[in-house]
Amino acid sequence: MKIIIIDYGAGNIQSIKFAIKRLGYNAVLSHDTEEILQADKVIFPGVGEASSAMKKLRASGLDGFIPKLKQPVLGICLGMQLMCRHSEEGNTQGLGIFDLEVHKFPNSVKVPQIGWNQIMGLKSDLFKGIPESSYIYLVHSFYAPLGKETIAMSDYAFPYSAALQKNNFYGVQFHPEKSSSIGEQIVRNFLNLS
Repeated sequence: MKIIIIDYGAGNIQSIKFAIKRLGYNAVLSHDTEEILQADKVIFPGVGEASSAMKKLRASGLDGFIPKLKQPVLGICLGMQLMCRHSEEGNTQGLGIFDLEVHKFPNSVKVPQIGWNQIMGLKSDLFKGIPESSYIYLVHSFYAPLGKETIAMSDYAFPYSAALQKNNFYGVQFHPEKSSSIGEQIVRNFLNLS
């Protein structure tokens, strides 16, 4: 299986590579569109700030390329947020895959949300074998609200989307690569998607 992690300079990339290696696969880091097209699975990572990450995607032409991919694509953390229509962070136009606006958590809660939280309302093969209310690891100040593409939610001041899916595109707000055995199973499920 050919697994590509999109390399655009925004990354929790090493920890994702290690998580995939633990499952017995190798992931290749690439920004080459021809190589990405040949992949069986594509991972779109992200750590950092939305507007500077989108600038990097635009500079490399990946902003128009990613939404056209036909194989399973998994956006992680900022990667998921960039797959949405718009983010309040830096007033950033996203890739528009998910029809949602990303907002900042209110001042009434401590931001960023760092640490373990539960996921509920699990839908999709991405969560095969994952029990309701499992704990996953999060680090984020911005969130995608609940919507028709929500396949898992978490709660921090209010319920929000912990995972999204539209067609072959999946996004998780949490870090599966840092979420212990639950995260490992979610990565395995993604790699097993047909």
